[in-house]
Amino acid sequence: MYKLMVNANFAAAHQLKGYAGKCEALHGHNWKVQLYVTAEKINDIGLAIDFTELKKCLHTILETLDHTNLNELAPFQTTNPSSENIARYIFQRATTGLKEKKVQVDSIRVWESENAYAEYYH
Repeated sequence: MYKLMVNANFAAAHQLKGYAGKCEALHGHNWKVQLYVTAEKINDIGLAIDFTELKKCLHTILETLDHTNLNELAPFQTTNPSSENIARYIFQRATTGLKEKKVQVDSIRVWESENAYAEYYH
């Protein structure tokens, strides 16, 4: 089994409704996202998938989040845009975006700071 990872960044604001603390107020982060995929086989030239394809998939997802108020986006109008929910959202979108490839999305890590991340995996 092979595991590959690419990462990318986006900047966005959010607020956690119902949270008793500072994070209930609108604030922003420079988010880091890591996309992990697995593959059972590699092709004739030794690749499971080109990193460029993984980066493109992740970039396509993150460009819809970048420089937004996440609470105003459709996926987060009824659920808090917590790191956990953002990770699940990106996981689902990446799974759809890579479904024709010979890799499976293993997990998504969403870092809201250099010291804290949430990970979603199946």
